[in-house]
Amino acid sequence: MRQGTPDLDEQLDRLESVCPAFLSKPIHFLRQPGLRWLRTIMGILFVIGGLLSFLPVLGIELLPIGLMLIAIDVPMLRGPVARAVAWCEEKVLMVLRWVLALGEHVRASWRAR
Repeated sequence: MRQGTPDLDEQLDRLESVCPAFLSKPIHFLRQPGLRWLRTIMGILFVIGGLLSFLPVLGIELLPIGLMLIAIDVPMLRGPVARAVAWCEEKVLMVLRWVLALGEHVRASWRAR
């Protein structure tokens, strides 16, 4: 792996470690090597559900979940999905830093009153 290139396994490990137990247990279960058939079926169903996001019950958030499940077993998808996950993680952290900084600014303005 090149320096700076995200690895899907490392990112899924990190995701498991930061998620609450009710989310990390299914992630860990689905990553077991013998469950390729289940990951493939669920991934295809999630991708289809993501493409049908105009329906009231389904949402676009199913698409990346399905792609992540499929990318575990399809080497051609591992790189692009890993880069997309790294990009999303970076943006989420950027927004969290911004929200925390904004909160500090608001608290400081309230203390000044």
